[in-house]
Amino acid sequence: QVQLVESGGGLVQAGGSLRLSCAASGRTFSSHAMGWFRQAPGKERELVAAVSWSSGGTFYAESVKGRFTISRDNAKNTVYLQMNSLKPEDTAVYYCAAGPKFTRRLAEYNYWGQGTQVTVSS
Repeated sequence: QVQLVESGGGLVQAGGSLRLSCAASGRTFSSHAMGWFRQAPGKERELVAAVSWSSGGTFYAESVKGRFTISRDNAKNTVYLQMNSLKPEDTAVYYCAAGPKFTRRLAEYNYWGQGTQVTVSS
């Protein structure tokens, strides 16, 4: 069992930065792949970035490549999403998720946080 709690969301102007954190409880955190998803009003939840359990593999959506960086610290049971050069279209609720496989498929992630709001003003 893995429980996830996100933090770090907020309101930022376009061009600004935010760092999201996701603290995990449970002894199996280090064996899980982690992903950051987001969902804007009226849109489907989409994968933003993912990292394998060992940090050997990462994936980024095309829309965030070069601006966002996912990382994890297994010693601290925490995964991060550094978001730079934010745009109004990045506005969404951001969710942290954990799953047994490093995958882009939302259905493969079986543990989810409650979400944190990120709002980027123009």
